Amino acid sequence: MTTSFTLPDGFRYLPGHFDRTAQTALMEAVVAATRTAPFWRPAMPRTGQPLSVMMTNFGPLGWVTDKAKGYRYEPCHPQNGQAWPDIPPALLQLWSDFADYPAPPEACLVNWYAPDSRMGMHIDWDEAATDAAVLSVSLGDKARFRIGGPQRGGKTGSIVVSSGDVVVLGGAARRCYHGVDRIYPGTSTLLPPEHFPGGGRINLTLRRVNLF
Repeated sequence: MTTSFTLPDGFRYLPGHFDRTAQTALMEAVVAATRTAPFWRPAMPRTGQPLSVMMTNFGPLGWVTDKAKGYRYEPCHPQNGQAWPDIPPALLQLWSDFADYPAPPEACLVNWYAPDSRMGMHIDWDEAATDAAVLSVSLGDKARFRIGGPQRGGKTGSIVVSSGDVVVLGGAARRCYHGVDRIYPGTSTLLPPEHFPGGGRINLTLRRVNLF
């Protein structure tokens, strides 16, 4: 982490939380989920510009975005109308262990970062339950995760996250800008090439949407 940057309260980094066996099991769950909830490429509101990541979801709600209706949570896949698959038990246990929240997560975003994908600095504004932490699990290639403060354009720090690492944004960190600067291709063999041509990184993001 950049030494001149003070981490916001509520930020936690759990390197290597999931071992290789657990990572493989999570990848198998992602592959199974795509049979009914395939990856698609969302689009920005108003402009319709495609995001650089492909995505799907686990849980009773899934995050979606498109030009017509913008950012929101929906109970079904936007392309085939199927309900999202259940959140894997290992992720529910992660939430129970580290979210410190009296209700379960309602959404788990599954983002597939290709080697050239990025995620611009942003704050997650689309949930009513802003008192609940956001938990992020990295699978596959390493990535440079960046976090700043509550105002855009301030000082930031970065950390390289590896497969199996977990980042928790709770407390003040829940309302701080964050993003992904780059992917480091070829740094992991976790993603099966028959399902993820070109490799990349999977990010699983657990969120509580509605107030408890």
